[in-house]
Amino acid sequence: MNLTLRDATLADIPAITALYADEVRERVATYEYDVPDQAEMARRMRELLAAGYPYFVAEFDGIFAGYAYASSYRSRIGYRWTVEDTVYITPAAQGRGVGKALLARLIDACEAKGYRQMVAVIGEPANGASVALHERLGFRTVGVFHGLGRKHGRWLDTVQMQRALGNGDRDAPSNE
Repeated sequence: MNLTLRDATLADIPAITALYADEVRERVATYEYDVPDQAEMARRMRELLAAGYPYFVAEFDGIFAGYAYASSYRSRIGYRWTVEDTVYITPAAQGRGVGKALLARLIDACEAKGYRQMVAVIGEPANGASVALHERLGFRTVGVFHGLGRKHGRWLDTVQMQRALGNGDRDAPSNE
């Protein structure tokens, strides 16, 4: 099958919403409780794109396989060179290199925009596939917050991973 990566558009919102809804209801990759509707997911996408963050979709032979985007790590100005990544893959596409391709593309796009650090906030250390994906692309675990969130009747730990982009913290950004 042919894997294609492309910029996400509002036409992708139904597929993105459906994948995210399953994650909200069934798993702990997100600590969100209520499934956002398509209007809310479109609002979120428009906000990210208007702020200049990259947002990509993966397809296998034209069939939606997942999505990834970067967003602000924190709102304070001193964090403006740091982004947080988000990657979700459909169950049918997992283990087929989709996550790696999306995350690599996201890293490249963020480096091209001058970002210096990328942070992954992974719900539950037991999410080994996400941890392994990030490790394969140069992230390192910098900490685990214990009992930071709660979902499905249990306390959840959160893994924090980090990867330098471009020159990282070796020199000052040109747009300081």
